[in-house]
Amino acid sequence: MRLPLFAMSIGAFAIGTAEFVVMGILPTIAASERVSLESAGHLVTFYAVGVVVGAPLLTLATTKIPRKPLLIGFMAFFAAANLATALAPNFEVLLASRFIAGLPHGAYFGVAAVVGSSLVPFERRARAVATVFFGLTVATVVGVPLSAFVVDQVSWRLVFVAIAVIGVITMLAVAATVPDTRGAIPQSNPAAEVRALNSKRVVLTLVTGMVGFGGMFACYTYLTPLLEGVTGFGSAGVAIALVAFGVGLTAGNGAGGQLADRRPVSGMYTCFAAIAVILLVMYFTVASPVMAVLCVFAMAFASSAVSPILARMLLDSAQDAPSLASSLHHSAFNLANANGAWLGGLVLGAGFGLTAPMLIGAALALAGLVLSFSLAKAVREAPVEAPRELVLAH
Repeated sequence: MRLPLFAMSIGAFAIGTAEFVVMGILPTIAASERVSLESAGHLVTFYAVGVVVGAPLLTLATTKIPRKPLLIGFMAFFAAANLATALAPNFEVLLASRFIAGLPHGAYFGVAAVVGSSLVPFERRARAVATVFFGLTVATVVGVPLSAFVVDQVSWRLVFVAIAVIGVITMLAVAATVPDTRGAIPQSNPAAEVRALNSKRVVLTLVTGMVGFGGMFACYTYLTPLLEGVTGFGSAGVAIALVAFGVGLTAGNGAGGQLADRRPVSGMYTCFAAIAVILLVMYFTVASPVMAVLCVFAMAFASSAVSPILARMLLDSAQDAPSLASSLHHSAFNLANANGAWLGGLVLGAGFGLTAPMLIGAALALAGLVLSFSLAKAVREAPVEAPRELVLAH
C-alpha cells in the first residue's frame, strides 16, 4: 500500500510548498508589491485563516462524497487557487487568493489521513499518517529553499505556477493508485461528525496544538529577514538554513510517527519543552552562522515531531468522525501559524527588533507544554481500543 500513500504525499508536497514558501520569499514579495514586511506577513495569516475556515466547512459539506474523488476534487481546487495567486494583479487580490488557496488544505489532509490509516493495521496508523505528511516536510527541504534561492533570478509568481502543476500531478497519481475505500471507512454525516467532537480529549488536543505550534511559526515566519539582518546571510546562506529547517521537519516527522505509536504522552512533553529551550538558545546565539543553522534544524525537528502525536490523539479521540477531527488538526496547526505570525509581527511593528519573535515563540511553546499536562490526564481517563473495521488491508 505504499503507492497510494506516496500519491497522497505528492499533494502534501504541493500544499507544504504553498504554505511555507511565502515565509522564505517574504522580503521579495514585499518589495515587488511595495508593502512593508509586516504587511507582507499578512499573506501567511490569510492562508492560515483559509485553512481554519475551510477545514471544518469543506469536511462537513462533503461527508457523503467517496474519499478518492474527494481527494482529487480538493487538489483541483488547490491548484486553481495557486494559479490565481500567480496571476494576482495587486496585493489585495493576492491576499484573497492566499485565503482561497488555504481552504482545501486541512480538508485534503483530513481525508488523506483517514484513507492512509485505513490501508494499514491499527498499530501502524500514526506511521501511515506520517508517510502522507512526509511530502509536506520534503517541501521544506526542496521546494521552499529552492524558491528562496532562485527567486532573485525568476519571478516569485512562477513559484505558484509550479505549485499548481504539482497539484495536477497529484490528481493523476491519486486517480491511478488510491483504492476505493467505501466499506472500509464508516459512512458519516455532518451531525454525527460534530457530535463525535463533543469530547474533552478532542478539544484539549486542538487547543494544545493551536497554542504550542505557534512557537515555531512566531520565529519561522520572519526567519529570512532575521537571517539576513542579524546573522548576515545572503541568499545562499538563507537557502542553506531553510534546507536545515526542512531536513529537521522531515526527520522530526519520522521520529514523531514512532513516538505517537509508542510513547505519545512523554514525547509530547519533550517536544514542547525542547521548542521553548531551542528558541531561547537561538535568541542569544543567532548572530553566529553555525548556531543559527543548528537552532533552525533543532526547532524544526522538535516542532515536527509533535505533529503526528497530536494527529494520532485526534484520530483515537474521534473515531466516529475521523475526517473532521483530522482536518481540525490542520485548523489548529494553522491557527498557530496565524497567531505566531501575528504576534511576531506585533513585536516587530512595535520596534523590538528581529530577534523578538523568538521570545514570543518560546512563550507559546511553554504554554503548549502546560496545556499538554491536562491533555495527558484526559488521555489516561479515556483510553481507546483498536476498531477493527477501520482497516482496509494489511
